Amino acid sequence: MPPLERNGVRPGIFAGLGFLLGVLLLSSVGVGVGFLVGRWGRGDSRPTLAGTATVVTEIQSLAQLVTVKFVLEKVIRLDDVKWYGQNRLLMLAHGIAKAGVDLHKLRPEDVTIHEGSLRVVLPKPQIFDVYLDERQTEVIERSTGVLRAFDQEMEQEARRQAVDEIRRAARAAGILQEAEDRARSQLVALGRASGFSGVEVTFR
Repeated sequence: MPPLERNGVRPGIFAGLGFLLGVLLLSSVGVGVGFLVGRWGRGDSRPTLAGTATVVTEIQSLAQLVTVKFVLEKVIRLDDVKWYGQNRLLMLAHGIAKAGVDLHKLRPEDVTIHEGSLRVVLPKPQIFDVYLDERQTEVIERSTGVLRAFDQEMEQEARRQAVDEIRRAARAAGILQEAEDRARSQLVALGRASGFSGVEVTFR
């Protein structure tokens, strides 16, 4: 069986998301940063949430931020044994699991701006999608007992089990932790590129 392959979203996709989020942050935070500059000019350094409602709204518009994709293969075997015969199906399932952060769950209090620093508290990563690559998934063995009829539901059941197995395997392989690490690094980089002197990203 081919080894587990970990490959995140292609650099081009990251670049596109990064550019979009960077533009959104720059345009949305401008009012807040301007407000901060004005307060600094008056010597007032008290914490403020300037512009965060707009920042949250713009970040939420990105919806699901998919940060990692795992590709896995599982062999699924089904046996249906009756006294009058046995049906068997063996499937090689090629599955894909994607995980990331649901930005719709971001709340106004999760984003704070203080003295040029940005702090974002993100919801915990989750698995967004698990599915089979139909081009590479195949039934490699199928047998029907002499007195048995062909069971059309066996292949569908094998596919359902394959999706469940791939989901469990992705969790066991650390897909959620990797999604968290990638989301943090991406948002830290974008925040710094947007002009913040410090960027802190945590998860709740």
